[in-house]
Amino acid sequence: MFRKVLIANRGEVALRIIRACKELGIRTVAIYSEADVRSLYVKKADEAYLLPGDPVRAYLDYVRIVDLARQVGADAIHPGYGFLAENADFARYCRRRGVTFIGPSPEQIDTFGDKVKAKKVMSSAGLPVVPGTDKPISRIEDALHAAREIGFPLMLKAAYGGGGRGMRVVRSEEELRTAFESAYREAETFFGRGDIFIEKYLENPKHIEVQVLGDKYGNIIHLGERDCSIQRRHQKLIEIAPSPALPSYLRMKILGNAVRALMKVGYENAGTLEFLVDVKAGKYYFIEMNTRLQVEHTVTETITGVDIVEAMIRIAMGEPLPYLQSDVTFRGYAVEFRINAEDPKRGFAPSPGKITAYYSPGGPGVRIDAGVYKDYIIPPYYDSMIAKMTVWALTWEKTVARARRAIDEFIVRGVPTNIPLYREITRDPDFLRGDFGVRFLEEKIRRGEYDFEVEGEIDKEDIVLAISAAIAAHYGL
Repeated sequence: MFRKVLIANRGEVALRIIRACKELGIRTVAIYSEADVRSLYVKKADEAYLLPGDPVRAYLDYVRIVDLARQVGADAIHPGYGFLAENADFARYCRRRGVTFIGPSPEQIDTFGDKVKAKKVMSSAGLPVVPGTDKPISRIEDALHAAREIGFPLMLKAAYGGGGRGMRVVRSEEELRTAFESAYREAETFFGRGDIFIEKYLENPKHIEVQVLGDKYGNIIHLGERDCSIQRRHQKLIEIAPSPALPSYLRMKILGNAVRALMKVGYENAGTLEFLVDVKAGKYYFIEMNTRLQVEHTVTETITGVDIVEAMIRIAMGEPLPYLQSDVTFRGYAVEFRINAEDPKRGFAPSPGKITAYYSPGGPGVRIDAGVYKDYIIPPYYDSMIAKMTVWALTWEKTVARARRAIDEFIVRGVPTNIPLYREITRDPDFLRGDFGVRFLEEKIRRGEYDFEVEGEIDKEDIVLAISAAIAAHYGL
């Protein structure tokens, strides 16, 4: 058993990892920036260390983080998700310094971190992939040539990053010229490399992902699928396990082939394969692999009873998986809502600031993962997600009813949130029927079907004002 684990992350995921470690009897070490001095996870860790300086770089300087782990006697590091979670150089430096990285090997992170390479590897392992370029593109001339071969509509994606950054839908050559330049700049800003790859765009598929666990001895199992189709700008908002509208024959084909493919490449630790699925045509396409814990792991834990964070730690310690595929059972439905501090009436603009009231829901089948509380100051530097609510029941209909009740109980004041949006979605008959694809939310808002006003995008002046207000609140000005 590890004696001490350093958590190279912040917020609710840091708190989630602390809880798993405490149940295993492992001491925890938190790191925090100057903006996170009052964060809940800092109070819950056994030890906590300030990383002074830039509040974002604090969580990205892996040399300083690993060296700190060595200094305080931590024998392992859990990266959570975001920041360094899929940074192969970080995992390599952990290995060089004799600190266990709780996740897959640097080589596997490298392979799947390059989306083009990942598609090649998984295609050779037997998974169907969306038609597209087989290498990253950095010149518009190459993009135009590829587009003529693949055919419109197309999707541009950052070759060395994710989270919707650098992603554009293109329907003509004229659009491609403009979109390619902006996608390249965005990818270069967020990931250090602007290279783009192009693939055929499917109009309104389901976004289905498969959670897997693999140990060091070649054993790999799946923990079922999640339906992550309800998104905004390619950012997931609601995740469901299992999908309420995926035919059984297609589910079994996707799950079985996902496990077989990862057995061929010898994958180790937790991972998630993502697919676009055309339910009517009965076709599915591999799009990418995430070599880390996912935000939405909670719904899988809820329907299987498997603690994914604990499993990651035990696999990293060298333990074999404690169960076969036949030992994994699935019970009921679970749905996760990402509670974001953003304003639906202002184009869902991020809204940092002070939480003046916070009342989270409870009752049967409700799980809250959060790192905020009344009077907490939401910093302007990080992702806008402040909490996750996971709801479970035996049937999909009961799960939706319970979600409506829980959403109505959830109160956050002081900053606008997307909770009003979830009140609308959970009362939508299409949602109850499971009739949604990746364009579900975009179309609903465009047609004005939800009862709140959505204005245009926040401008630069509004962003400056929001950030200034948050900083002033943080320092009591």
